[in-house]
Amino acid sequence: MFKKRIYLNHQIKALKVRVIDEKGQQLGILSLTDALRLSREKGFDLVEIAPQANPPVCKIIDYGKYLYEQKRKERKKERPKQIEVKGVRFGLNTGDHDLLTVIKKAEKFLDEGDRVKIEIMLRGREKKFASVARKKMEEFIKLINQPIKIDSDIKRTPSGFQAVVSQNKEKS
Repeated sequence: MFKKRIYLNHQIKALKVRVIDEKGQQLGILSLTDALRLSREKGFDLVEIAPQANPPVCKIIDYGKYLYEQKRKERKKERPKQIEVKGVRFGLNTGDHDLLTVIKKAEKFLDEGDRVKIEIMLRGREKKFASVARKKMEEFIKLINQPIKIDSDIKRTPSGFQAVVSQNKEKS
């Protein structure tokens, strides 16, 4: 991995530098000696932020704090987004419009890149209508307006049926 060299205080080679203070206010183009004096008076370091600019951009900041922020940004960049399993539930007697609302919620989760666990809940006497519940689950999956991949087939659970779907990465 290529590491960018950071120059600070007397390591800076330019004669004139564009200076930004610790609050982010631009102080203008100053000679290096004036910029160093100003940073010493404020009790901070003069750090070269953009060496390729003409004149180079230097910031009056605490160098230790700057390094910490850079490392934190680097770690955050390296960390991939965790894929979560989000869930949507509906009942056997859920109305059509309510079902469409649940479908939109599932599509939103899929757009975010998450997996979706779809559950149909059966209570009491509804458990006798397992075939109807399975058909309703299949219909729900067909109504999702996205290319999806079924990660876990429709399974019977003690409280109903469930399936897990995710966004199909291969676009046809």
